[in-house]
Amino acid sequence: MQFAFDGIHLMLWGQEFTIYYYGIILMTGAMVGGLLAQKEAIRRGHNSEIIWDLLIWLIISGIGGARLWHVFTPSPSLIAQGIDTYYYLTHPLDLLNLRRGGLGIPGAVIGGAIALLFFARKYKLYFVEWVDIIAPGLALGQAVGRWGNYFNQELYGAPTNLPWKIFIEPAHRLPGFADKEYFHPLFLYESLWNLANMALLIWLTRRFADKLKTGDIFLVYLIVYPVGRFLLDFLRLDASQLGGVNANQTFMAVVAVLASLLLIWRHWRPVKTSILE
Repeated sequence: MQFAFDGIHLMLWGQEFTIYYYGIILMTGAMVGGLLAQKEAIRRGHNSEIIWDLLIWLIISGIGGARLWHVFTPSPSLIAQGIDTYYYLTHPLDLLNLRRGGLGIPGAVIGGAIALLFFARKYKLYFVEWVDIIAPGLALGQAVGRWGNYFNQELYGAPTNLPWKIFIEPAHRLPGFADKEYFHPLFLYESLWNLANMALLIWLTRRFADKLKTGDIFLVYLIVYPVGRFLLDFLRLDASQLGGVNANQTFMAVVAVLASLLLIWRHWRPVKTSILE
C-alpha cells in the first residue's frame, strides 16, 4: 500500500489499483448529506430508512446527470485537446471514465431530482416535501464533496497572492498560466458557501416553520447556491462555453431568477376574493 496525493495505490495479485481520494470524498459527502437528511426526515415524522433506500437512487442518477452535464458542456481546455461532446459520444468508454473530464453539479442536481420524482411516485411520497427534506443535506454533501477538487488540483481560480492562496503543480496548470504558482482556492470558496447555505436552510426550517410553504426550502436552495456559483464563476479560468457564453454561469442566473420569482409569487400573490364579499 502506498499513499500519494491523488489516492491510495494498492498491489493486489500483482496488479496495481488506485483508490482515488476524489471518489472517497464524494462518497463521504453523500453519506454525511444522507445523515443530515435522515435527521430532518425523523424531525418531520417520517421513516428514516427511506433516506438510505433513496440515497442509492440519488447517487446513481446524480453521477449520471453530472457526467452528462460535463459531456455536453466541456471546458475550453478539454476542447483544445480535442475532447469535446462529439469525442465523448464517439468514445463511449471515455464517456464512462470519470477520470477523463469531470462532473457538473447542475447535472447532478437535475439527475437527483429526476430520481427522487420516480422514487416518490413508486413509494407514494410527496415529492415537494422530500426535496425540502433533502435540500440541507444536499448543500452539506456539496460542501464536503468540493474537497475532492483539492486532491485533483482542479477548480482553482485566477492567480493571487492572498494569504489563503493555493499552490498548483505545473502539470495541473491551465495553458497560459505555466508561470503562475498560486491561485484562488475556488473549491474552498464554494465549500464554505455551501456550508453557509446548509446553515441557512436549517435555520429557516426551524425559525419560520409556521410561515413556510412546502417546497420553499428547496426554492431557497435554488436561489442561494446559484447566486454563489454565479459570482464565483467570475474567478473561474476554464469555464464551459456555449456559443461564447459561460454555460454554467448563465444557467445559474436563470435558475436563481426563476426560483426567486416563484418564491415571491407563492407568498405575495394577490388573494382572490368572491365578488359577493
